[in-house]
Amino acid sequence: MSEPRNAGVKTLGIKLPDALHAQFTLVAQLDAISLADAALRAVELYVSTKRQEPDFAARAQAALEEIEREAAARRGAIQGLFGTSEPAPESATTRNTKGRRTGAEG
Repeated sequence: MSEPRNAGVKTLGIKLPDALHAQFTLVAQLDAISLADAALRAVELYVSTKRQEPDFAARAQAALEEIEREAAARRGAIQGLFGTSEPAPESATTRNTKGRRTGAEG
C-alpha cells in the first residue's frame, strides 16, 4: 500500500481582511518567499512566542492532566462494556449513592 500524499502535513485555510492580505503578500514578496512559507514562519513564531509566556507550561500541564482524566474515564467505560473486573482509577470527584458528583465522600 502506498503512503498517502502529504503524510504528516495539515492544510490550513484562513480568511484575512483585504488590507492585511495585501501587506502579507507584499512582505512575502520582499523576502522572496511564498505565502505558504511566510504563513509557516508566522505560525512558528506564534508557537515560539506562546511557549515563552510565564503561565504557558502550567496551562499545558493542566491540559495534559485533563486528557489523562478523560482517557481513564473512557478506558473504564470500555472495560465496563466487556465486564472487565479491573476498577477504573478514582478521579478527583466521586459519586454518592444518589449518583450526584461530590468533591468528598459523605
